[in-house]
Amino acid sequence: MEKFNYTQFFKVEKEQENEAKEVLTQVYNALTKKGYNPINQIVGYILSGDPTYITSYDNARSKIMKIERDELLEELLNDYIKNNFKKI
Repeated sequence: MEKFNYTQFFKVEKEQENEAKEVLTQVYNALTKKGYNPINQIVGYILSGDPTYITSYDNARSKIMKIERDELLEELLNDYIKNNFKKI
């Protein structure tokens, strides 16, 4: 129980961030080209872990499965915060 009194730190290496961003871009483009709503499909994948939310077109499914879902989520959240919040 004592471990719940402390905050754990989580840090992603810079290389992983760049890789996650590149994969998300490629997957987004593949989903768009195939006529899917890329936001809905990527959210479905991140929440469920089910790779069938991602098209196999242009190897998008294989690419996204190489990145951990928490890394994808971190990249998305980081980009959202960077573009929507002012620094104090």
